[in-house]
Amino acid sequence: MTAVALPPLHITEAPPSAAERVLRWTLVLALHGLLLWGALVVSVRQEILTLPPSIAVRLLPLLEEKKPDPPPPPKPQVPLRKPPPPAAQPILAAVPRAEAPASFVVPAQPPAPPPAPITAPPAPPSPLPVVAARFDADYLHNPKPIYPAIARRNGEEGKVLLKVRVSAEGSALEVEVKQSSGFPRLDAAARDAVLRWRFVPARRGDEAVETAVVVPINFSLE
Repeated sequence: MTAVALPPLHITEAPPSAAERVLRWTLVLALHGLLLWGALVVSVRQEILTLPPSIAVRLLPLLEEKKPDPPPPPKPQVPLRKPPPPAAQPILAAVPRAEAPASFVVPAQPPAPPPAPITAPPAPPSPLPVVAARFDADYLHNPKPIYPAIARRNGEEGKVLLKVRVSAEGSALEVEVKQSSGFPRLDAAARDAVLRWRFVPARRGDEAVETAVVVPINFSLE
């Protein structure tokens, strides 16, 4: 068997990729950082272990206590002399005087006059009675209220009382419903009619005066 000579093999290494280069540089930087951190730790520990410098202490002599000054001796007390009692003064006795006889006589008073009779003031004259105003005189020719047609159809009826203020000339100055019939249409018809009425004015003696009078209006379908 003959040997066959093979050509030599040439193995070439491929260049590292970008990721491998970054990984290598990262490892290198990490190793350097660890070395620096270790050096700093060792130096700090050495500084901590060094002892502080010694402190010199010197004792000062104690100051002598200052004794307080002794109190001054008490002054001798001089006894106070009591003042002599006042001399008794002589008491002067009043000599009673003899009462002098009365040299005047009170004359008798004249008798008091009798009280004057009290007269009551005259009573004011009583006012003259007022004769009420009238509205039912035949010569006044006051028209009757108009019965509303709607009220007739609805069967409305009732009595209205009107309070009328009558002037001194006999005209109706103001008319107000004193008592309603229960139906506004009947009340309004009665009020409108009485406003146009003439009245016999009220009189106080011979003078015509203003007064009020109540006028009844009856609405009935019968």
